[in-house]
Amino acid sequence: MKPRRRIELERIDANRWRIPKSGGMRVDGIVYSSAELIDGLLGDPCLEQVANVAHLPGIVGASLGMPDIHWGYGFPIGGVAAMDPDEGGVVSPGGVGYDINCGVRLLRTNLERADLGTHLTSLVEEMYRNIPTGVGAARKDLRLTVPELRKVLAQGAEWAVERGFGEPEDLEVLEEGGSLANARPHLVSFRALERGRAQLGTLGSGNHFGEVQVVAEIFDRKAATALGLETGQINVTLHTGSRGLGHQVCTDHLKTMVEAGRRYRIDLPDRQLCCAPIRSPEGKAYLGAMSAAANYAFANRQVMTDRVRRSFGRVLGSDCRVDVVYDVCHNIAKFEELEVRGKRRSLCVHRKGATRAYPPGHEKTPEAYRDVGQPVLIPGDMGRYSFVLVGTETAFVDTFGSTCHGAGRRWSRKKAKKEARGRDLLQEMTERGVVVRAAGMATVAEEMPEAYKDVAEVVRVVEAAGLSKIVARLEPIGVIKG
Repeated sequence: MKPRRRIELERIDANRWRIPKSGGMRVDGIVYSSAELIDGLLGDPCLEQVANVAHLPGIVGASLGMPDIHWGYGFPIGGVAAMDPDEGGVVSPGGVGYDINCGVRLLRTNLERADLGTHLTSLVEEMYRNIPTGVGAARKDLRLTVPELRKVLAQGAEWAVERGFGEPEDLEVLEEGGSLANARPHLVSFRALERGRAQLGTLGSGNHFGEVQVVAEIFDRKAATALGLETGQINVTLHTGSRGLGHQVCTDHLKTMVEAGRRYRIDLPDRQLCCAPIRSPEGKAYLGAMSAAANYAFANRQVMTDRVRRSFGRVLGSDCRVDVVYDVCHNIAKFEELEVRGKRRSLCVHRKGATRAYPPGHEKTPEAYRDVGQPVLIPGDMGRYSFVLVGTETAFVDTFGSTCHGAGRRWSRKKAKKEARGRDLLQEMTERGVVVRAAGMATVAEEMPEAYKDVAEVVRVVEAAGLSKIVARLEPIGVIKG
């Protein structure tokens, strides 16, 4: 990486900041943030990463940073960039990340908090038994052959539903229907296939979680009714992605992209932005393999949904109903029809730690939600709250239909573990009324609530900027982690 330079910020309004185009930047950088959140970013390399992304060929509009932005590989986490293939636009694995299609799924139940009675701990333990967690977690009961795994990579969540891991109506409320048509399973390496054969239906580690929640507050009654959310209702949020298979796909193609960048003479301020033209053989190969990994992630969350349903049924009886509200990607690059300066264009949108936020009336917003907008699922930390929002027309026009994806880290994992020394974090969570089951204390320490920004401030910014509307606040009562 070249020597760091000082980033100049110009305040546009209460919730937007500009990094003016300079040097090799092709467009401005725009960061969505409050004055409070921006203070924590001054001097942070993530702002330089926003400027670096603005150097990429074919970038349209601006290089964007959401209010949960923090440092990542190449692109910042919380970064959005749209590339026009007609203008030599590129695709960059750094704009997706290693955990391809890491995403969030929200499930609603027909239960209220009182219905759990004294069964909360039993429910969390049952989920923990049914959903393998931790680094390298695998299933002994679902080890796929390579031909069958390639079907997963081609079909995504549909594969899981066809094999009894869900219901056909689940697919109606998943982003892209739970499957990217551009998937090319034959482009996924044997090493990636081996890593993915036994990991379908597993949570993994890091910031991934399964969380039992209560709807604590409704802000938009019309939208909440459309989404089937009610105050006091028990819901579940799942946060995970493509596991080792997706990580390997990224690793494989980073090597190819470094060589492609030299071949196509793409001048980059940071080698982690290695990329290739979208229409080049290398660009097409990455997009095909990445889409296959994204389908694996959709199938992974679908199998986990089945395990959550089984867990609720075993603990609370067959009358318990668990339905999918929505499923969003937040580490992805895909083609979308968007409006830029009044003109409709097909763009390759990179969202790394950012969520699609399509408006009411859009054909890609599920029919059940078309009057209120696409659901946007924003998890916070395991000790405070998460939020449900809906997309807006402003987001569709200003940010390529994008908004934030979570709270965003405030501390590194190393610092979080240091701050956790001497503390009984499980007891602290119990005192907050949250039951936690985890594969190891290291992950609990890394994911302690203080390690994250206050997600309430993050969603306040995106609502104030018009990128999403807040619908409901969810509070955790049970968590499983790797």
